[in-house]
Amino acid sequence: MWVAPLLVVADVSRSLSFWRDAVGGTVLVEWETYAHVQLGEGELHLATPAPQSVDKPDVELVLPSNPSRVTGEVVLHVEDVVALATHLESCGILLLAPPSEPAWGGERRCFLRDPDGHLVELTQTL
Repeated sequence: MWVAPLLVVADVSRSLSFWRDAVGGTVLVEWETYAHVQLGEGELHLATPAPQSVDKPDVELVLPSNPSRVTGEVVLHVEDVVALATHLESCGILLLAPPSEPAWGGERRCFLRDPDGHLVELTQTL
């Protein structure tokens, strides 16, 4: 078993500019309304907003409404947080704060947002 989250995005092409071009993922499937991206050993699904469907009654795929209030985040375990953060900044992506070690130690991390406001955490085990 593995986990492969799905993020609702406004524009698949714009999201791929982030997840493929900046972060370094490999696109496995790309359609106008959906993409499947491999990120190291993990996978991520991207889909545009969609109404309820027969297999998901009472479920509507919607964009995040307030980036300051999240119900989850995408955590990327990386070899070198500082190097990836520096690369992402060179791609024009803003970090919420510079990489740092939390008070409990054992990791270095930083946070940023994808183009639709989904919270992304980069973390490195120390």
